[in-house]
Amino acid sequence: MQINKTTGLLNDCTQCPSPNKDTRPEKTPIDLIVVHSISLPPGQYGGDAIERFFQNTLGKNEHPYFEEIHTLKVSSHVLIKRTGEIVQFVPFVERAWHAGQSIYEGRECCNDFSIGIELEGTDTGPFEEIQYQQLSRLITALQTAYSSISDNITGHSDIAPGRKTDPGTGFDWAKLNTVIKPHD
Repeated sequence: MQINKTTGLLNDCTQCPSPNKDTRPEKTPIDLIVVHSISLPPGQYGGDAIERFFQNTLGKNEHPYFEEIHTLKVSSHVLIKRTGEIVQFVPFVERAWHAGQSIYEGRECCNDFSIGIELEGTDTGPFEEIQYQQLSRLITALQTAYSSISDNITGHSDIAPGRKTDPGTGFDWAKLNTVIKPHD
């Protein structure tokens, strides 16, 4: 798994461009990874609803929950599906709209300096082993491409406490720490 540092694109994945992005502030290093979870409809897996949500093409009449969210303009850099498939929505060199109002170690606006990784799942259920493996591979590739990330990996709930709960209690941080390969 490799990242083209010029384009910010990941090889070995499906590209599904989202319009919900913009330019990062000039001279802002990419030095944080934010782990999220999402399922659409909530608690249901598979299908392409997440992709359509991040591309602003989710039909409001397809599910009652979609009526609430179909007008939101959000994105993530990548999604790791329960099958292990990785989908990229926003090049890493651009700012995805994943963190919202957020703060990390005293710095606000985490979208400016972070990479958002969505895992297909819920805030309470377990994630698949293949998702941890792919997340580990991706984190290693990101740390190689953007050395300032180092070990700065956190959950959405940690940068937006009281507002967000993902990736949730089903995410095993200890397991992630055991599968992440050391980086230079």
